[in-house]
Amino acid sequence: MTILITGGDGYVGWPAALRIADRTDDRVLLVDNFARREWVEEVGATSATPVASIDARLEAAREVHGLTNLSFVEGDLVEKSFVDELLSVHEPDVIVHTAAQPSAPYSQINGERANYTQHNNLQATRNLLWGLEEHDLTDTHFVETTTTGVYGAPEFPIPEGGATMENQGERDDVPFPAMAGSWYHLTKSHDAANMRLAHKQFDIPISDVRTAIVYGTETEETRADDRLKTRFDFDYYFGTVTHRFCAQAVAGYPVTVYGKGEQRKPFISLEDTVEGLAEVALADPGDRPDGLTVYNQVTRAISIVEIAETIAEVGSEFDLDVAVEHFENPRDEDETHKMEIENDRYADLIGAQSQSFEDGVHDIFETLTRYADTIEAHEDRFLPGVLSED
Repeated sequence: MTILITGGDGYVGWPAALRIADRTDDRVLLVDNFARREWVEEVGATSATPVASIDARLEAAREVHGLTNLSFVEGDLVEKSFVDELLSVHEPDVIVHTAAQPSAPYSQINGERANYTQHNNLQATRNLLWGLEEHDLTDTHFVETTTTGVYGAPEFPIPEGGATMENQGERDDVPFPAMAGSWYHLTKSHDAANMRLAHKQFDIPISDVRTAIVYGTETEETRADDRLKTRFDFDYYFGTVTHRFCAQAVAGYPVTVYGKGEQRKPFISLEDTVEGLAEVALADPGDRPDGLTVYNQVTRAISIVEIAETIAEVGSEFDLDVAVEHFENPRDEDETHKMEIENDRYADLIGAQSQSFEDGVHDIFETLTRYADTIEAHEDRFLPGVLSED
């Protein structure tokens, strides 16, 4: 059996590969084109944690964890010829598709980057889905990390995937409407629709894992050796709100909350993220749900101001004097929106939450305080700036 993990060099893809490879004797094949490294460099930023080369990562996985079942191939999933060769040679039984341009702010910079994001993300997914059909691999379990961002911010509890629509006295279950708020998030809405169509036309078993905002620096496997560390972006474009706030605290900046900051967003730790992906990927075909299954990969909703206050509280344990400051909100958004999101199916997968938000922030500070010089050298990246067009 072969498990293919796309985006295997990425923030989620790499630790997920370690977890999956550690849980099985089957072959785990990573694929990536290292574009994330290029995008971050393009905006003048860097990962706070040094990111080892893929060769060094694989060597460390063998030496530290005895993972001889991990291998890697470099290539671009946008190129159909590469995808065709990948599928025909390796014939994966499971594909965990984490490869994407994942930044909403990057996709909003200008039309060129919006077009790039949409073409890159959608073409890669379509190539994989059609490749499974054209290479007679429709029994392959296709798992994709989409995003809870496809739901927007509705005023009612978000179901785990579908919705019930009523019109003129008639009711039916329908796919949740795409209410994405960025050109990136819309790619995942389109992916969800394309996966639904691929399942209907090709009968491919599909798991749509709608991932919340992920926080954290470590998993059980990455702690063992610095060469196994995953990347940690803290800039405006690729750093999520928790990571950016933590980096600001380490650099001695106040944590900047826009407006009231009472709106709640869905979050999940990196540890709980990779655990869920491993459970989905390694499920016996007879045990996993039939057809197309949607998982809301989230453990809890947290307000922005709670994030800031938690960071300030945990930061004091590291002798960081963290100030929380509120600024006028430049965004047109409901600053008091209380998101509610159902996650029963995903909670059943992972059981109890492995890492609380407070413990995740503690992990982040343990890591970032080692690399404070890197953060301070790039502190101008906390806010959007002029990009190099070289």
